[in-house]
Amino acid sequence: MGAVEIAYAVAALLFALGIKRLGSVRTARGGNTLAAAAMLLAIAATLLVLWGQVAWWMIAGGCALGSLAGIFMALRVPMTAMPEMVGLLNGLGGGASLCVALAEVDHFRSQPAASGGNLVAEVLGLHGGVIGGDTYALAIVLSILVGAVTLSGSLVAFCKLAGVLDRSRLGPLGTRGLNALLGLAALALCAWTAGWADAPGTLLVASLVLAGVALLLGVGLVVAIGGADMPVVISLLNSYSGVAAMTTGFVLRNNLLIVAGALVGASGLILTRIMCKAMNRSLVNVLFGGFGQQAAADSGKDGYNKVKSTSAEEVAGVLDGARSVIFVPGYGLAVAQAQHKVRELADMLQKRGCDVRYAIHPVAGRMPGHMNVLLAEADVPYEQLHELERINGEFKNADVAIVLGANDVCNPAAVDDP
Repeated sequence: MGAVEIAYAVAALLFALGIKRLGSVRTARGGNTLAAAAMLLAIAATLLVLWGQVAWWMIAGGCALGSLAGIFMALRVPMTAMPEMVGLLNGLGGGASLCVALAEVDHFRSQPAASGGNLVAEVLGLHGGVIGGDTYALAIVLSILVGAVTLSGSLVAFCKLAGVLDRSRLGPLGTRGLNALLGLAALALCAWTAGWADAPGTLLVASLVLAGVALLLGVGLVVAIGGADMPVVISLLNSYSGVAAMTTGFVLRNNLLIVAGALVGASGLILTRIMCKAMNRSLVNVLFGGFGQQAAADSGKDGYNKVKSTSAEEVAGVLDGARSVIFVPGYGLAVAQAQHKVRELADMLQKRGCDVRYAIHPVAGRMPGHMNVLLAEADVPYEQLHELERINGEFKNADVAIVLGANDVCNPAAVDDP
């Protein structure tokens, strides 16, 4: 095993450890550092492979522009805008996979077919680290399909979260019938491009048509989705970007890209499943663009009819005698930047002997972990943050529950309406 392979193996391990540590508030910062170190090592090893084969001024320029853009976003984008930034970065990952795949179209039929006695290699089309002709073509068309869907879908998600796009249709795009037709057309183009198109000109035209159909499909799948479901969409698109990177790894015959893409794809899909469960959605609804349909159908129902208003003085009186208080923060708190005031109130309650806890819904603040970071900015102790499964059974024992901009995840109808 050469130095590059060793570097790739170490980077893959660091990626896996980084993702694992991102699953906990206490270790998330260290996990992010590990993942960044893994990416730096991966880039350095790849540049070593390309030594003497590329124009270094182009590589240096790309690294400089990317680094400056990343630093600018990290320093200037507010925490409340983090969901749309994640959506934009997902789209850039899908766009990169799309561009690489289109650039490799000329190699469809020039790759050697796999042969030999290794059954696994024959099944996967691999031989001596080289992808066989048909499998290489399949990897390219999948990169085009998934990359294009991720790119256009993520850009639509970014626009909706940023308030630039507030429509559920763009002409006929967004209807289930057209989405189904576009999906079938994309699959048919994948099969034809990978299996039967031979002439270079035909391959290029077929690939471009496939990319166009996939871009329209991505728009159609996401544009109809409402804002309340957008966190699940962002997580799913993150998984798509990982799958696109993985297929691009097969195209470029880069083992690290395959491993890293598979890690992102799998972890994104697991997170999507967790969020679907928390939001009372099924994964089938997510995969086939069934978001927001029930919510839209129920929008004509009567609202709450037993709500009564109160005042700050009355709430102070209630809290004066409370011995157990649960705060339920949501996106409204994030927009208002109210986490510091909540911490001040919590400190006052604790000085009076009150037990204070925070109930953190998986999508509180529009994306997983978002609310944890906001509360950490206000120095809220980690021990007071409790996830949905852990805190739900404690509400019946609490004296007061204060919901702050999180009404969408505290709907009493969820008790008896699946």
